[in-house]
Amino acid sequence: MIVGSVCISHSPLMDSGRADPETEKRFFSALRIAEEYVAEAEPDLTVVFYPDHINGFFYELMPSFCVGIEGASIGDFGTAAGKLSIPGDTAMDLARSVLNAGVDAAVSMKIEVDHGAMQPIELLSARHDLSNMIPIFINCAAAPRPTLDRVRALGRAVGDWARERPERVLIIGSGGLSHDPPMPALDGASPEVRKRLIEGGALSHAQRHARQRRALAEGANVAAGTSKLLPLNAAWDRKLMDAFVAGDLRILDESSDEEITATGGRGGHEVRTWIAALAALGQEYRPNELFYEAIDNWITGMGVLTADPA
Repeated sequence: MIVGSVCISHSPLMDSGRADPETEKRFFSALRIAEEYVAEAEPDLTVVFYPDHINGFFYELMPSFCVGIEGASIGDFGTAAGKLSIPGDTAMDLARSVLNAGVDAAVSMKIEVDHGAMQPIELLSARHDLSNMIPIFINCAAAPRPTLDRVRALGRAVGDWARERPERVLIIGSGGLSHDPPMPALDGASPEVRKRLIEGGALSHAQRHARQRRALAEGANVAAGTSKLLPLNAAWDRKLMDAFVAGDLRILDESSDEEITATGGRGGHEVRTWIAALAALGQEYRPNELFYEAIDNWITGMGVLTADPA
């Protein structure tokens, strides 16, 4: 059975980048409410829809969707590294159910997840452990991306499966809202970067540290108004939050991927995870917005929303 859902923005800079103290106070107050919501729901299985940041999936083989059967966290941006607690038989049953529903999702016996999956799991586990989890990757970073219609179909298929399960299932959508992270793209990439985007491979400690240091410096630049990245778009975020509270999961159907990038930044595509999570709850889900602010130091429009199933 589905016991609820949490949709939450993640940010690579929350671990080391400081925002305005009053802003942080408001965010973490909302987070405590979400923690209480999770604890009261008492889930014993967490399904997390998450985006990857070119850490676990590469152009050598880039699925639209992938269900993790076995895998590990790479431990970036302050999240814990190590083997994930995925119930393999249950995850495979979920994958079969999604395929039977007509949604082509890959499976992975060696999935590697980054902070996009792990940060909300860790943030929301203060009062109730959410580590028994099934990660579901949605390609949000690497064009071509799945259409929003297929994202909703994935969410509905997962919801149909979860409603019939004996476990108490919490569904998390991790990502967004507007942000334009300093991520490389295949178009126009140098030969070295292009090779990395296609072939992947583990980063050395020095490479990982340099990548995280660049992100932290960019947060300071955004806050100072000196960044060349697309600014956060609070108006776009507000439109999305209002739509999700109203039960409208088609708010971006008329927007092309190029328009989403130009309006919400390259990271704005991560809103697909929210759409999938809310679609899993069924029509007439009952939402509760806990927080929204554009936090420049975290280079992300930060939102937190809980929702009960229809």
